[in-house]
Amino acid sequence: MYRAVRNEVCTLSRGRYWQVFQRTVTALMVSLCNACSPVTVLNALVPEDGYQKIADQVYGEKNRQKLDIYLPGTTLGTQPLKTIVFFYGGSWDSGSKDDYKFVAEALTAAGYIVIIPDYRLYPEVVFPEFVDDAARSIDWVFKHINDYGGDKKQVFIAGHSAGAHIAALLSLNASYLVKYGYKPTDIQGMVGLAGPYDFLPLKSQRLKHIFGPESERWQSQPINFVDGRNPPMLLMVGNKDHTVLPRNSIHLAAEIGRNNGPVQLVEFESLDHVAMVSHLAKPLRGDDELRKTIVDFINQF
Repeated sequence: MYRAVRNEVCTLSRGRYWQVFQRTVTALMVSLCNACSPVTVLNALVPEDGYQKIADQVYGEKNRQKLDIYLPGTTLGTQPLKTIVFFYGGSWDSGSKDDYKFVAEALTAAGYIVIIPDYRLYPEVVFPEFVDDAARSIDWVFKHINDYGGDKKQVFIAGHSAGAHIAALLSLNASYLVKYGYKPTDIQGMVGLAGPYDFLPLKSQRLKHIFGPESERWQSQPINFVDGRNPPMLLMVGNKDHTVLPRNSIHLAAEIGRNNGPVQLVEFESLDHVAMVSHLAKPLRGDDELRKTIVDFINQF
């Protein structure tokens, strides 16, 4: 297992510049939040050029079973592009693909095709239905990505928070993808940002409703399915995260390592739960360490 701890401030002057800049952006978001959500403000500050969006591709029969495709505006060659399927967070009961343009811009700028699916949420569904939606979206990607200049042998999955939990289950529990004729190692790699992977016992009633009877909740925990046969996994965590505790990523990385599975754990000393995704956005990118860590991982393959 590879483990690294990152300090995002490279020099005093640069660190001060970005701290001031990020505070300014944050203040702007707060001042406008009465008119629109902070993520709307953040997306408004993200460049509109450099990528092409193909919206609302249907991957299933249910209303939320749609995905958006983002294609890089320019490519360096004629080779098929790597694809990242990104699952957003939201406590399994909220979120929309429309809110994550800033993630798509960050990753298309690095030369990747980006897919952002919606999936059904609580209370419309409970576990494991939202994980099956994610598996169904992967099936669509494998079947269609070559039509968009991608390569089905170069598909990666990623997620933040609840989305990282979903991506981890697809990577570790073969039962989800096998329904569609695939195995976890058909995915080239997984990137988890601030994910909950080992979070029993549950305390909130809402989570107890989402994850069902206590006797069955073990099935919701990615750590329980580690057998060393997972695709390469990059687990990224902010040590200031008090929403999803860093021990989730640390424990999962250690368990995968004990089973001789491929895993990297990267800790960011100064980032909290939201920053582990918001710092992908160009206005908050700073020294770009968060995005560069993802790019370096993917470019290994």
